[in-house]
Amino acid sequence: MTLRRALSAVNGFVSEQVQIIRVDRLAVAGAAILVAFIAVAILAPVIAPYDPMQMCRDENGRVLYLAPPSKAHWFGTTNLGRDIFSQVVLGTRIALLVGFLAALLVTLVGVTIGVCAGYYGGLTDSLLMRLVDVAYTIPFEPFVIILVNILRPNIWNLILAMIIVMWRAPARTVRAQVMSIKARPYIKAARVAGASDVRIMLYHILPNIMPLVFLYIAVTVGWAIMAEAGVSFLGFGDPSVTSWGQILQLAFLTGAMRQAWWWTVPPGICITLVVLSVFFVSRAYERIANPRLLD
Repeated sequence: MTLRRALSAVNGFVSEQVQIIRVDRLAVAGAAILVAFIAVAILAPVIAPYDPMQMCRDENGRVLYLAPPSKAHWFGTTNLGRDIFSQVVLGTRIALLVGFLAALLVTLVGVTIGVCAGYYGGLTDSLLMRLVDVAYTIPFEPFVIILVNILRPNIWNLILAMIIVMWRAPARTVRAQVMSIKARPYIKAARVAGASDVRIMLYHILPNIMPLVFLYIAVTVGWAIMAEAGVSFLGFGDPSVTSWGQILQLAFLTGAMRQAWWWTVPPGICITLVVLSVFFVSRAYERIANPRLLD
C-alpha cells in the first residue's frame, strides 16, 4: 500500500511538471533536447564506439593524428589519435552529473536558509543575510582555484565550491517570498491551531514556493555546466574524467583550435544546446513563479 501511494505521488508529480512545461513551446523543445542528452548519458558506454583514451589507427596501423570527420570517426580525432565522438558522448555524463547534482544541492542549501531567514526573522534573519552578503563577495573562479589547490582537482570539490558560493541567490529570493507568505491568514490560522514551526514551513510555506525552487534548479543546471566547462578549460578540472571543458582545454593547449575545428565545435555545440535547453525549460517555471508574465 505504501509503495502504491509512493508511485501514485510520483505519477502525480510528473504529470504536474509535464502540464507546466506543455504551456510553452520553447520549454517543450528544451525538455526534448534535455531528455535526449540524458538518454545519451545513460547509454554512453553503448553509444561510444571507442575508448576515449584509445589511439585509433588506420588499416595500415598508422595512428590517425588530427584526422577530420569520417564514417569511422564522426567527429574526427585528436592530436593523439583519440576518437572525439567517444569523448563527447562520455563527457555528457560528467556535464549532467555536475549540472543536476550541483543544482539540487545549491538550491537545497539556498532554499533551507531562505525559508529559515524569512520565517523566523529578527536575529536569525540578520545573521543569515549577513552570510549571504559574505557569499556575494566571493568570486567563483578564484575560489575554485584556491579550493582545488588545497584539496585536489575533481568534480566533487568543484561541486563543493558551487555549493559554498552559489546558494546565495536562491536564499535571498526565497527569503523575500517567505516573508510575504507568512503574513497570510492561513499561516496565522495554522499557528493558532498549534502547528509547529517545522510543520508550517514544510506543509504550508514550502509547497507555495516550489515553482520558484524548480526555476532555480533549472537555471542552476545550466550555470553549473558552464562553470564546470570553464574551470576544466582553465586546467583545474578533474584529470581522471573526460568532460567537454577538458576536451576544449586539450585542443587549446595543443594549438589545434584553429586548424582542427572538429575538435572544438562538437563539445561547444553540446554545451550550448544543454544550457539553452535548461533555459527554455526554466521559462515555463518562470511563468508560474511570476504570474505577471502571463499578462
